Amino acid sequence: MDTAIEIEGRFNGPLDSGNGGYCSGVLAGLLDGPVEASLRSAVPLDTPLAVSREGDGSLRALDGDALIVEAHPAPGFEIDVPEPVSVEDARAATAAYRGLTSGPFCRCFVCGRSRDDALGVFAGPVDGRSVVASPWIPPSWAADADGNVRPEIVWAVLDCPTYFATYIDVEGDLPLGVLARQTGYVDRSVRAGDEHVVIGWGIGVEGRKRHAGSAVLSADGEVLAAARALLIEPRS
Repeated sequence: MDTAIEIEGRFNGPLDSGNGGYCSGVLAGLLDGPVEASLRSAVPLDTPLAVSREGDGSLRALDGDALIVEAHPAPGFEIDVPEPVSVEDARAATAAYRGLTSGPFCRCFVCGRSRDDALGVFAGPVDGRSVVASPWIPPSWAADADGNVRPEIVWAVLDCPTYFATYIDVEGDLPLGVLARQTGYVDRSVRAGDEHVVIGWGIGVEGRKRHAGSAVLSADGEVLAAARALLIEPRS
C-alpha cells in the first residue's frame, strides 16, 4: 500500500503542528486491532505525507525524506484501567482543569481553552483519586455516517488527558511534555451525542520520560477505548 494522508490545520495540538493522538489515530485507522504509533517529528499541517507499508506490516508517514510517524500492530497490548469515574465526578473535576489560555497548547482542538470549537476534554483531578477526568459528548461532525466517532478522533481524545495525569501531583506551572508514543485500541463504538467520561492516570516516570494511561468510558463505566502514552520532556 502506498497512499497519502494530510492533517487538516484545524486538527492541531501545538499551535503549528498536528495533535499527536489524532495523527497516531489516522495511521491506526489503516491497521487492524491495537496499534503502537511513534511520533518521530512534529507533524506538519495541511501537508501531504506519503504513507508506505513496510514488509513487516508497519506503516511509515514521511514528509519528503523525513520520517514523521510510524505505526505497527500491537496484538498483545493490554492496559489495566482504573475504576470508572462517574459523570458527576468528571463534571466536578473540570473545575480544577489546568489547561492554559496561552502557550503552545492553548488552541489544541481537543483541550484548548482559547478555542471555541475545541472538543472540550478538560480533564482535571478527581477528588480523592490519582486520576483526571472530563465528561465528553462527541459532536456530530466527529462521527461517520452511522454515528460512530471516527477512530482518529477517539485517539486524539485519549492523548490530552495523559499529560495532565502524569503531572497531577506537580504544583505550579507544569513542564512541557510532548507525546512520543501512543499504543491503544478502540474496542467498542463511541457514539456521537452520547455522554462519555474520559480519564487519565499516571503510570511511571523515568527521567524525562513519563508514562500514563487513558480511557474513554460510557456513562455507565464501560471501557470503550484505552491507550498508554509515552511523553517526553524536551531538554532545556
